[in-house]
Amino acid sequence: MTMTEPTGTEPTGTEPTVTVADRLALALDVDDLAVALELARRLRPWFAVAKVGLELFGAAGPEAVVALQASGYRVFLDLKLHDIPTTVGRAAGVLGRMGVAYATVHTQGGRAMVEAAVESMAAGAAGAGVPSPCVLGVTVLTSDPEASTGVLAARAALAAAAGCGGLVCAASDLAATRGAAPGLTTVVPGIRPSGTEPDDQARASTPTMAIAAGADLLVVGRAVTGAADPESAAVALTHEVESALGARSA
Repeated sequence: MTMTEPTGTEPTGTEPTVTVADRLALALDVDDLAVALELARRLRPWFAVAKVGLELFGAAGPEAVVALQASGYRVFLDLKLHDIPTTVGRAAGVLGRMGVAYATVHTQGGRAMVEAAVESMAAGAAGAGVPSPCVLGVTVLTSDPEASTGVLAARAALAAAAGCGGLVCAASDLAATRGAAPGLTTVVPGIRPSGTEPDDQARASTPTMAIAAGADLLVVGRAVTGAADPESAAVALTHEVESALGARSA
């Protein structure tokens, strides 16, 4: 597959090939569904996952999830659930019915809350006859410049013990979190390709740094969606990720 082709469906009976697009999540942090869908359409050749966060979900709700799924994306629902266990469990059951690929819960809420999210997401998905999402435990926000290694490791261990399938953390935190929770999918936001501004990300990293540190899925938003030429930015991003993956496997 070339970098300009969309991710395809693999033949039945074979293991799916993980492409560069499968490793990239497009953060659609806008307040207008039409704008989000136009960006998604233009950038689909380079991204297989679309992230719906608080802004877009607040503007369009579940309709955003449905529309992006219809556009061929796996949806990453990034609402960072954080409340008492009963409330989180009830909300997670509803979200689990949407058929999203990933969903976030904040580990700061404690093990009982995270377990409620994991269990209810799975129950909601089963009731709707859709695959259960990979629940991602958010460790510390990438806008926080003072995250300690101890806190990161403890929250990663909590996520693993509570049944999460993955973690969300900065690239610089991967050494601590992977050691505390080996085997979980690692999702890194705050990605800024070489030569772009960090904006409000206190612990931003380049794709090369994140891949070298062991990231599985990179979340990229403004560096591409806010570029003067989003397609060219996506091509450059893909080149950088391809090179980093090649160096990691060498």
